[in-house]
Amino acid sequence: SIKDNGRLELVPIGTWSARFAEGARTTIYSEKGTYRGTILPLRASGHTFGDDVDTLPIGWRYVELRVDALGTTQADIERLGIDVGDIIAIDPQPEFLDNGFIISRHLDNKAGVAVKLAAIKALQASQMVPPVDLFFLFTIAEEVGHGAASILLPDIASMIAVDNGTSGPGQNSNEFGVTISMADQTGPFDYHLTRKLVRLCQEFDIRYQKDVFRYYRSDSASAIEAGADVRTALVTFGVDASHGYERIHMHALRSLAELLTCYGLSEVMIPRDRKQISGLRGFTKQPQEPAEQALSADTPEPKTEPSV
Repeated sequence: SIKDNGRLELVPIGTWSARFAEGARTTIYSEKGTYRGTILPLRASGHTFGDDVDTLPIGWRYVELRVDALGTTQADIERLGIDVGDIIAIDPQPEFLDNGFIISRHLDNKAGVAVKLAAIKALQASQMVPPVDLFFLFTIAEEVGHGAASILLPDIASMIAVDNGTSGPGQNSNEFGVTISMADQTGPFDYHLTRKLVRLCQEFDIRYQKDVFRYYRSDSASAIEAGADVRTALVTFGVDASHGYERIHMHALRSLAELLTCYGLSEVMIPRDRKQISGLRGFTKQPQEPAEQALSADTPEPKTEPSV
């Protein structure tokens, strides 16, 4: 809504905490053109509100958008052409450091786009032909839940989603190497496709780690929910402070681009997937061989030297 004081009430698109919105510079897209503005807490000045600026709750009800235009009332703002439902864009404020770190908003998933473009460039430069048709798909609606619901062709058998890994306490994602997701909140990813990605990392010496995301879903979920009969996997680059003021490292982006390139040139693992409908013959199953156990009860555990 447009408030009586000329400020704008905001509604987020997707999942984004208002904690990271406070202080952000924005562009407002109105019917008459663009305006600039700033997202501010309702109590933005310590000189005016004193210690109350530190006790205001966090949430979208407690922030507003100040428009940088000559308007201080609802009527003024409406005359400027700003209306309910107008979209605003947040300035990303990107920073590229010499040590390989990239800091910005929206790295999820602009960095994923960059990774796929790098893989496409590498495939073209190699002049090698993938053994089967290979499609690079770019979605723009993953954040609202239906990103890949309608873009898969019927003859696609395997789909690898590229997204961000949630590095932080309790997670195994990392800002270096590829993070391969074993499961997210919608369930586990395809066993065989995921293990193929792991083997490619091992074969081509690409650093990797595995992780499980509890509060996370990707384009693979929307594809499956829409009825696509595909194997799915999820490969990610580790992001610190995802959906906040994010940080990634070039090492993860390069590693992920290398993995996608290797996958694109790899041989088809399960030939029966080329058929629209198959019987039980050739149905995939997990290996059942017992693991070789390196530990022995006859070997004492190594003693830990006391630290000084």
